[in-house]
Amino acid sequence: MFAPSQDQVRRFFCEAWAKHQGGQVLTPLELQATDWMAQHPEYLDDLADADAAVKAVYSVEGGRSNPFLHLSMHLSITEQVSIDQPPGIRAAVQRLAQRRSSLHEAHHEVMEALGEMVWNSQRSGLPFDGPAYIDRVLTLASR
Repeated sequence: MFAPSQDQVRRFFCEAWAKHQGGQVLTPLELQATDWMAQHPEYLDDLADADAAVKAVYSVEGGRSNPFLHLSMHLSITEQVSIDQPPGIRAAVQRLAQRRSSLHEAHHEVMEALGEMVWNSQRSGLPFDGPAYIDRVLTLASR
């Protein structure tokens, strides 16, 4: 299993954005990442300098969300949907996206559900509850 460090994740996003800006050939993962980056212009300054990105601290007290966490969540959800893992996530996200008329907005809601489920799993020491995650996303889609 691939478990990149925080520095590696931040450098990946910064380097992918630089390649995109320079018109270089992107890997499939870099292409997915830059698609999400382009939808978040508020993060582009954070992506401009990899060394500064590695040193940056994004605390709740600072009032800014972590752009690298946010973009990583987009990529995680994109991967989940592409392989339908946990089973049913593809249909649930598609339903939510259709309901919101926006895949991007759907992803933001799914991020909340995913974060909640990961937090519950960590807190309880139990495995991630895929069916509860799907149910949460479907509940969002029913509103």
